[in-house]
Amino acid sequence: MKISLTTIIIAKDEELMIENCLKCLQWCKKIILINNGSSDKTTKIAENYNVQIINYADQSFSNLRNEALKYVKTEWFMYVDPDERITPTLAKEIAVQIETSDANALTMHRENMNYGKIFIGGGWEQDYVTRAFRKKSFKEWTGDIHESAGYNGKDQLLKSSLIHLTHRNTHDGMKKTTNWTKQEAELLAKAIKKKVNSFTLIRKGGMEMLRRYIFKKGYRDGIEGFIESLFQAINKVLIYMQVWELQQKPSLTQKYQRRELEINELWKKNENEISLKLRK
Repeated sequence: MKISLTTIIIAKDEELMIENCLKCLQWCKKIILINNGSSDKTTKIAENYNVQIINYADQSFSNLRNEALKYVKTEWFMYVDPDERITPTLAKEIAVQIETSDANALTMHRENMNYGKIFIGGGWEQDYVTRAFRKKSFKEWTGDIHESAGYNGKDQLLKSSLIHLTHRNTHDGMKKTTNWTKQEAELLAKAIKKKVNSFTLIRKGGMEMLRRYIFKKGYRDGIEGFIESLFQAINKVLIYMQVWELQQKPSLTQKYQRRELEINELWKKNENEISLKLRK
């Protein structure tokens, strides 16, 4: 018998991960997939698993999560990312809590696998996410990137972990970084007044590396921990590089447009002279 729970998945171009994610959710009464502008086979694969597909593209994760709530009919609902996996043990625990608990939300420890290794340092070992909610107690999601859930009542911490198969290789990680660092930079540029300079980039990148690798003991995860800490430092630098870009007056686009106009003007001024030389 399926549990009276709706699971929501927000996906964009996740053809490599979506099928195994869906296989772990067949015990749920309903699965809703919010298709955030996929151009690959994500939705085609999902159609094989009795999934309700909602085409809704938005840069705000809160908007995406809130949109999905319109289609939830069960008493409880849960959010799972395409690269996350529910184990049988976790599924049983969720089912028991839904049936017996007076809590209005369920929090899970997330076991993060980065670069093929389960991390025990760098702050990843302290990753807790609240993902399942009683619908009547839920308010809404807020925040465009680092979204947070608003709900009434208490939450229950589960014993079983949610498996997170993330940062599977550098290439895929950089593709995702391109999108979210741009959004974070746009938000940060509106919030800060201080100009970004060379020292800012060095300080932000260096401090993130120290924080991840030394202070949060990323070194416990060996070379993988070093690479992941470095990757996070690069992300931080990329954010502030883009903040610097947004602070430019005139903008970088305007600077290139001006240079294009200058070159066009040079051609106009020299057009007759060049034509005469070509005829000779």
